[in-house]
Amino acid sequence: MRACVIFASPRGEDSNTRAILHTFLDAWRDAGHEAEIFSLYDLSIAPCRACRACQTDHSAPNCAIRDDMAPIFESVLKSDLLVFASPIYSWYCTAPLKAAMDRMVYALCKFYGAERGPSLLEGKALCAITTCGYRPEQGADLFDEGLRRWCKHAKTRYLGLHAARHLGYDVPFLTEEIAQNAAEFAENILKSI
Repeated sequence: MRACVIFASPRGEDSNTRAILHTFLDAWRDAGHEAEIFSLYDLSIAPCRACRACQTDHSAPNCAIRDDMAPIFESVLKSDLLVFASPIYSWYCTAPLKAAMDRMVYALCKFYGAERGPSLLEGKALCAITTCGYRPEQGADLFDEGLRRWCKHAKTRYLGLHAARHLGYDVPFLTEEIAQNAAEFAENILKSI
C-alpha cells in the first residue's frame, strides 16, 4: 500500500509533529508499505479561489492555480492512505495544511459544477497526526471534528487522529510514552486499512 503524507510544521525536521510522524512511518514501512512526504512549508501552496475551473473535468484535479499542489494531487490519487501531520495552532491545523485541504476538497470532489460528478477521494483512508499545547481533547478536538466532516463530504474513510501534548519548550517532547502511543496508533491504522 501507499501513503501520501502531507506534513505542515514550520519547524521541519526539528518539530515535535515530525518526531511522531517518524515513529508512525517506521511502522508503516516496516509493514512493507511505501510513503511519499510533502513538507508544505518548503512548497508554494496558494489558497483555493473557488473559481470552479476544477469542476470542468470529472476525471482529474484540473486546478487553475499553478503551484506545488500538482504533485500532491498526483500522489493523493495514487495512494491508499492520506496522512495529515500538523501541529495545532488556534485549535486547528496550520495554514498551509488548511489551504491544501481546501484545494483537495474542491479539485478532487466534483460536486460544485454544472453537473454533479464523483469524489476522486472516494474509498481512500485518512488519518492525522498532531501535537498541541493543550490536552488533546481540548486542543485537537475541533480539528478532529473538521476532519470527520471533511472525510464524510469527500467520501473518504476517517481512521482517526493521534494527538500528543507538548508541555513546554523547556521540557523534552519525545518521551518513551509518547513514542509508544504513536507506534500503537500506527498499528491500529495498519489493522484498519
